[in-house]
Amino acid sequence: MRKCFQQLLIPRRSLPMATQVSLNSSLPPDPPKCTPPSDRSSFMSMFPTLATSLSCDPTTTDLHPHLSAHISSLLHYTVPGGKMNRGLSVPATYQLLVPPSTTTTHELQLANTLGWTVELLQAFFLVADDIMDGSITRRGQPCWYKKQDIGLGAFNDSIILETCVYSIIRNYFRSEPYYLDLLENMLEVTKFTTYGQSLDTLSAHNFTQVKGQPNSLDSFDMSRYSAIVKYKTSYYSFYLPVSLAMNIAGIKDPELFKGAKTILLEMGHYFQVTDDFLDCFGDPEVTGKVGTDIQDGKCSWIVVKALEIASDEQKKILALHYGSQKTEDVEVVKELYNKLDLIEKYKAYETQFYADILEHIEKVCAGNAIPKEVFTTFLNRIYKRTS
Repeated sequence: MRKCFQQLLIPRRSLPMATQVSLNSSLPPDPPKCTPPSDRSSFMSMFPTLATSLSCDPTTTDLHPHLSAHISSLLHYTVPGGKMNRGLSVPATYQLLVPPSTTTTHELQLANTLGWTVELLQAFFLVADDIMDGSITRRGQPCWYKKQDIGLGAFNDSIILETCVYSIIRNYFRSEPYYLDLLENMLEVTKFTTYGQSLDTLSAHNFTQVKGQPNSLDSFDMSRYSAIVKYKTSYYSFYLPVSLAMNIAGIKDPELFKGAKTILLEMGHYFQVTDDFLDCFGDPEVTGKVGTDIQDGKCSWIVVKALEIASDEQKKILALHYGSQKTEDVEVVKELYNKLDLIEKYKAYETQFYADILEHIEKVCAGNAIPKEVFTTFLNRIYKRTS
């Protein structure tokens, strides 16, 4: 089973051309075929068929000549990119929860299909986020809204991507006993993520209004930071894939979901803290990018931790120089970070996180209802990473 998670990082393969599928049946369609065991190649092989069925919505056949090509282009451009870890985690977790001897090819195909709903949700968030942030590129190509024939119509396209999530759930899972669980899970996590995005956007806007002033960092505290990370990132990136797999595996115990949520949200928090640390202290040759959190005035763990331990005079220095694009201002901030020994503060946080998370995993998995590997495979991927 560990091999499934190792294969999450296999480089992206090119997609085969989409094939036509029958859309006229009133019965739920069979999930697109994949070859077990679930891995990146079999997961990716399902996308063309899903994209075709979503582009040719059987409830709006009169729109096919006018809109299908655009929706197909939207799906192929915005969805199958990146590491795909969120989507792949659904079938990988499912295979850890359900004994191999009782897993059918059909059930594995359903788990893969459900994984694509997470990737569609991710695409919805990213297309909208790029517009709000004024981003130029995404995954090495122009953002969808930056394409010459798209523009701000991309915002409506992001909503189309969200509707695709529920089209798949309805088409493939309507007859399943866990159908309502999937819907409620997806709706709740989507709501939480939009709340997190709103908090992040408001925080950034408020900072720009007072940037460079003595009180510019007054709103940057650990409570705000933790809320942004929890709701904008952790729920949909860490908790959602595992909870969806638990849904289709037939797990109903609320305490198991509660325990899994505690563990996965803690992992999501640690993952973002590490991102923030690497942005400032990581080696660009290893991380693949030059950090800009200081210049961008981000509410990052590093600046929040600095504000927690800094003297009043040091806080004034941070407030005056943080968020500036000037090299000399960035150097002043980094010099202060070094004086505050933030590298050691991060290492202490990381050590305590690891001890706490192992304790929580032991507690949640004590009854063997959820294998430890569901959590330790995530942990092994993110703990002490350097990029």
